[in-house]
Amino acid sequence: MIQKTVLRFVIISFMSMVIFGIWRCAGIQHSEEVNPEFHYAAEINISELHDHIAFLASDSLKGRKPGTKEGRIAAEYIEKEVADLGLIPMGDDGFQYFEVVTSIQTGENNQLSFHQFQGIEGEDFTPVSFSKNGILSTPVVFVGYGFDFDTDTLSWHDYNNVDVKGKWVMILRGDPEIDQPTSIFEQYSPLRYKVLKARDRKAGGVLFVSGKTFDENDDLMDLVYDQSLVDADMPVLHIKRSVADELLEKNGNTIEKIESILNETRQPYSFETGEIVTAQTEVIRNWVMTQNVIAMLPGNDPMLKDEIIILGAHYDHLGFGGPGSGSRRPDTLAIHNGADDNASGVAAILEIIEKLAENRNNLRRSIFFMAFGAEEMGLLGSKYFAKNPLLEIENVKMMFNLDMVGRLDPETKSLTVGGTGTAIELEDLVMNVAEGRNLTVKTSPEGYGPSDHATFYAKDVPVLFFFTGVHEDYHTPDDDTETINFKGEKVVADYVHDLVVNITNRSETLVYQEAGPKERPAGRRRFKVTLGIMPDHASSDVEGMRVEMVIKDRPAYLAGMQKGDVIIAMEGKPVKNIYDYMYRLAEFKTEQRISVEVMRGEEKVILIVDL
Repeated sequence: MIQKTVLRFVIISFMSMVIFGIWRCAGIQHSEEVNPEFHYAAEINISELHDHIAFLASDSLKGRKPGTKEGRIAAEYIEKEVADLGLIPMGDDGFQYFEVVTSIQTGENNQLSFHQFQGIEGEDFTPVSFSKNGILSTPVVFVGYGFDFDTDTLSWHDYNNVDVKGKWVMILRGDPEIDQPTSIFEQYSPLRYKVLKARDRKAGGVLFVSGKTFDENDDLMDLVYDQSLVDADMPVLHIKRSVADELLEKNGNTIEKIESILNETRQPYSFETGEIVTAQTEVIRNWVMTQNVIAMLPGNDPMLKDEIIILGAHYDHLGFGGPGSGSRRPDTLAIHNGADDNASGVAAILEIIEKLAENRNNLRRSIFFMAFGAEEMGLLGSKYFAKNPLLEIENVKMMFNLDMVGRLDPETKSLTVGGTGTAIELEDLVMNVAEGRNLTVKTSPEGYGPSDHATFYAKDVPVLFFFTGVHEDYHTPDDDTETINFKGEKVVADYVHDLVVNITNRSETLVYQEAGPKERPAGRRRFKVTLGIMPDHASSDVEGMRVEMVIKDRPAYLAGMQKGDVIIAMEGKPVKNIYDYMYRLAEFKTEQRISVEVMRGEEKVILIVDL
């Protein structure tokens, strides 16, 4: 085993050198001649930022997907950079390994049959992604929407008066108010929740089916990994309406008719079908090994060196994209290079740690350099570290996270700094260090956000999140090196460096305080329409929702909406924050004309938007 590991390390290291050599020979232009040994002067400069990003975001690394050899090469590159600076490697020679599931697939043993019917997988049925593998042959009971709840205004118990123990239960997807943004049924509608209720009633398995109102086309669900390793503890399948109708034939029912009755009466309608279904499910999870890159720059103050400052950024991206990858073009299979997301963040922390290392004798607290893997899959790298820390989490006094810092707008110079409310002193410190710089710093107090700092905020660690803004290339194949504003990134990196030094060397430890929720707020996201904008998630300084970007030729653009507009009302109903905006949007329908009120500076503008 050890010999195989060493051989694999040698092969990957060789491939890394080969790929870097190919990249260098490909004629990629940069502003200065670069030392091939990567021993740069201890100043953050544009040439070095360019070279880091150009390598990590090159086609040769194929989007740095976790578990691929190209993802490993990216990690090797980062580890070598910090090792050359004399940082102390942590974990296994600078790597913290962990396994992730990058995809799932159906196995050979999936079948469904009853009396004379023999189903075809992929045409008549499909296993659901979180199904348990197994075989079940038992009667089928129809149980409506699979509800089993009591509230102050409504009781709905689909399992009363039927015996489902050990049997298949057939359940409609969705709920009677599928088009409503806020509904009493919302918390009872997720598939996993319905399976939980079936398991509580000791059912043997679940057959989901789509009503015509829920999905007129009756498409089978895609087998997409939902980022959870916990299966349903029972076989779960999705069957076509035609299959369900054949199962209901003895009762003279159809799914369309039953869905209509349930939606109108809001009362249980459950019964034995009189049919026995035999089905087998096999879903295969594809496990791969990936890694965090971790190294330490020790502090020198005898009283403070055990306190830790984390400087982090994720290095993984989406590979070739595709369904379930997070790509905004899921139907396009192409390299998603991720220059801004997040080669830019990695390049910045490499440059910052190099400058810090040059002045290591003047650092009081210790600094942990962390390049996280599998962030795009749900912050898996940082979450793994938090559960398996290479240090005492209580000793972590601050976490800096850089994610997408390469697209500073040359005109607005706008940098969002999130988490400024997570320590009492942070807001003032962030703004004071920003003075005199070519930056317009926008702050957001909340500690939660869609990146790795959220993991540490959940552990009661003060955090700062640096972000130059979303753009049209985000999570697409167009996020390439040539789109990066390198001068702007240098300004950001210099600013973060000075903040790190300030917090690392201050005599008093920052005082943590809670600033907002510690997990993603719940809510429906099944929108039938879109304005074609990207919201500013840091617009807590205004009453309304600021528009970060307006996508060309989409409804908002055609109506004259502009970047920076603050939406304050839709169809006369107030919009005070991003959550109001999402709920209002969910109320509209395609081809509807609506009014949208925005504040454009001090002027109120009413726009007419055709959806």
